Amino acid sequence: MNKCFLLLVVCFLVTALGLAQDKDIQEQQPDSVQQTLKEQGVRVIDTLKIKKKGINPLAPSKAAFYSAVFPGLGQIYNKRYWKVPIVYAAIGTGVYAYTYNDDLYNRFRTAFKRRQAGFTDDEFYDLGTPNPPGSPPDFSNQALENAQERYQRDRDLWLLVTIGMYVLNIVDANVDAHLKQFNVDDDLSLDFKPFLDTDALTANPVYGMALTIKF
Repeated sequence: MNKCFLLLVVCFLVTALGLAQDKDIQEQQPDSVQQTLKEQGVRVIDTLKIKKKGINPLAPSKAAFYSAVFPGLGQIYNKRYWKVPIVYAAIGTGVYAYTYNDDLYNRFRTAFKRRQAGFTDDEFYDLGTPNPPGSPPDFSNQALENAQERYQRDRDLWLLVTIGMYVLNIVDANVDAHLKQFNVDDDLSLDFKPFLDTDALTANPVYGMALTIKF
């Protein structure tokens, strides 16, 4: 009788102790658990606070469209503000060089056309000090033609460079938007683990290597 009573008391105490421990674990605050683990040197990641950034498949197209409408706007959309001055400097240099060469081309072309018409009042006929009567012009007809062709060639070249800079601005915005959505979180991992198994037919041990990829 006493043995049965003692056994019941022991069972009751064990059960009560187990319930009390379970209650303590349930009531323990997550912050205190994390703090304890951190003090022990264990890396703690609160999975409830981790939110994976969603992928917007239209972002690259939007960035490219914005840069096509107005250069540099796609970089602003991607929050790459430091690239905007580079875009403006590159395209601005191309526009300035094109305008400069186009102006000189038009000036030499106008002077050449007037020479061909028999006039001697163009701006390149008499530069600086007036030439004595009967002396040759400062720029001959051949020099005017050569200068005209040179500046036309340079103007067309800078036009191509400016268009290339404009296209590069669009490509940069599109690629940058793609790269911003490239997944580089800590959840990505590659792990090799050896394993030992038993063949179901021969009961011989089977050795191998397991490859685990986490996304």
